[in-house]
Amino acid sequence: MSLTKTPICNFGEKIKDFSLVSTDNKKLNLSDLKGSKGTLIMFICNHCPYVQAIIKEAVKIANEIKKIGIHTVAIMSNDVENYPEDSFENMKLFSKKYNFTFPYLIDETQDVAKSFGAVCTPDFFGYNKNGELQYRGRIRKLNNLTPVMDGESELLSAMKLIADQGQGPKEQVSSMGCNIKWK
Repeated sequence: MSLTKTPICNFGEKIKDFSLVSTDNKKLNLSDLKGSKGTLIMFICNHCPYVQAIIKEAVKIANEIKKIGIHTVAIMSNDVENYPEDSFENMKLFSKKYNFTFPYLIDETQDVAKSFGAVCTPDFFGYNKNGELQYRGRIRKLNNLTPVMDGESELLSAMKLIADQGQGPKEQVSSMGCNIKWK
């Protein structure tokens, strides 16, 4: 495990199109997944302790922001040959275990992660309704892999702001987690 932090948000960068298979065996495109007020794309995996620390809250946030017109998509881009914990079958189990209400997609070629510039799990990309990047921060502070539950999540606050004003907060704290396992 190599601890990696996400880069600073490149405000206004356009969302990248993709077509990937979900854990329910449907091929989905970006146009199938976008919300009317924005889109949250999370690069996650099954085995990362940082993802495991925040996944319950990430699911709650996805459910909450759906009510305000922001759709969530999770993408798994790790090398499954060397990290079988992240296999497609295990993705199905992981999404069931945590009651995902959003698509969990496999990026077998890793091309989608590369096109987005994803570096770690979790890596959050919050886009406004125009497909412009407005958030590239963390879900909230972690202390020894335990979420510090004081106040509203930074991710939730940012996505509400994006839905309301089309812009994310100017001050953002990088997300951090395990580096993506490149082939």
